[in-house]
Amino acid sequence: MTNSALVTGASRGIGLGIARRLATRGYALTITARDPDRLDTVSDELRSAGATDVITVATDLADPAAADTVTTAHRDRFGTMNALILNAGVGTAGAIADFPMHRFHKTIAVNLEAPFLLLQRSLPMLREGAAVNLDCGAKVVALSSITGAYAESNLAVYGATKAALISLVETFNAEESGNGVAATAIAPGYVDTDMSDWTKDRIPAESMLTVNDIVELADAVLRLSNRAVLSKLVLSRAGASAFTA
Repeated sequence: MTNSALVTGASRGIGLGIARRLATRGYALTITARDPDRLDTVSDELRSAGATDVITVATDLADPAAADTVTTAHRDRFGTMNALILNAGVGTAGAIADFPMHRFHKTIAVNLEAPFLLLQRSLPMLREGAAVNLDCGAKVVALSSITGAYAESNLAVYGATKAALISLVETFNAEESGNGVAATAIAPGYVDTDMSDWTKDRIPAESMLTVNDIVELADAVLRLSNRAVLSKLVLSRAGASAFTA
């Protein structure tokens, strides 16, 4: 039986890196992002890399209806799910004193509400996936941030959502790991992607973590046995404090 995975934010950066790795391992994939043209290009690439099937769902995860749209598309095509990759996220810097509330609500919607809804809607499929893959069970990988583990000035809202994501993963494991479905939050410092362009004048790209660093961790998590639960991985940059992004 072919393994299947749902990957959010899969059109570039970390999400695309993980989707490529899954494709090389022969997964069938549901990928989602906002740009339909970019998703079409990526889907062709993933098929060429070895994905047995790829479906694309262009949607904005800030929309509460998006989780139903994406998970329904996956269920209709694949029935079960072996891996859920919660990668999509947004974030802007700003002090608590004057952080705009419209940005606050958007960050909460994409970084916390959407992962919660996707996890909830995917859970029946993940349980079914675990039931037919007794060695590994089913896995959830959630992209958090080192700012969710250690506070950093001007990243209060982003960090708060990422801390909540870590907490969500830990509680999920308490509830579901006994059913063969386990989750891991990966919490890296700055990774060299488009999302970190805003700070590359201060932190050079060549000093940031690479996308492949995160891909390797995600791949290792997916290969753990169903006996292992790894709730959190914090990854810092070489030469930086272990407590800063």
